[in-house]
Amino acid sequence: MKQVWVKVIPWQKKLVTTALEGGADAVIVERGKTEAVKKLGRIKTVAEDGDLKPNQDVVFMEIKGKEDEEKALALSKQKIVVITEADWKIIPLENLVAQTSNIFVEAHNLEEAQAFLGVLEKGVDGVVIDTTNVNELKKILDITKRWSEKTEVQTAQITAVKPLGMGYRVCVDTCDLMEIGEGMLVGNSSAALFLVHAENVENPYVSPRPFRVNAGPVHAYIRTTGGKTKYLSELKAGDEVLLVNYKGETRPGVVGRVKVERRPLLLVEAEVGGKKITTILQNAETIRLTTPEGKPISVVELKPGDEVVVALEEAGRHFGHKVEETIMEK
Repeated sequence: MKQVWVKVIPWQKKLVTTALEGGADAVIVERGKTEAVKKLGRIKTVAEDGDLKPNQDVVFMEIKGKEDEEKALALSKQKIVVITEADWKIIPLENLVAQTSNIFVEAHNLEEAQAFLGVLEKGVDGVVIDTTNVNELKKILDITKRWSEKTEVQTAQITAVKPLGMGYRVCVDTCDLMEIGEGMLVGNSSAALFLVHAENVENPYVSPRPFRVNAGPVHAYIRTTGGKTKYLSELKAGDEVLLVNYKGETRPGVVGRVKVERRPLLLVEAEVGGKKITTILQNAETIRLTTPEGKPISVVELKPGDEVVVALEEAGRHFGHKVEETIMEK
């Protein structure tokens, strides 16, 4: 996920509290101000007496030419490099983003932050906000903390839906609220995940729970942040999962609770690009997949020919990490 730091030099308590409330990952302060920050909340400090130290953990530098670009590239192998205001354009930044990670850049307003986060679609790894305007700071924090690389999604066609026996299924309750068209990627194989819709739909059976996804059985994979996966049975309070919408736009969601209960299940089979994919879900009207238009569709209404959103990948997984190897799952 993208990181956002807030520069608070000179010291302004209001900027620090806004950074904390907006979910910033760190604040940059002068020597002697780290203790004052820690009294306001738990957050990393970048300072000579802070958690991350300039020149030791973080390098601040300008890009004025090819020589600076090459220096930044070399330094980024071991440290975080923050590109500060200087005579550089978007092209040198693209060069760095294409070749390395650990590249942060200073932004003074929302427009700059959006541009930097979108460089080569991948974007920089973090933004350092340098503004004394509290309202502008709030806007940048909001968009930066919500921004993530898009996940490539595809349309699969349902081929069969089969009732199964009983099994243990997992409800994932988050500390966030999901909108229509949004949910989590879950499946029998990490290479083929279905977009299971959040329980935020009005229905006559239970009240909407927009913080919840009734995700699937304990053995199923779920996409988490950082391009990783976990088994649903491994999730616990405080973990991060990936919240995904029908367009493939993603954001992190913090797990608040995991409910495991024995329920009747059903098998959903689909096909995409000639490939057969499957997932197992609870057999209940309130469990929904997601159509390419972003509409929820109940599993009890699914029929062959219906289209749903899925995410595919070629690589296998080893302890949740993507690896290039041959894996066969049926």
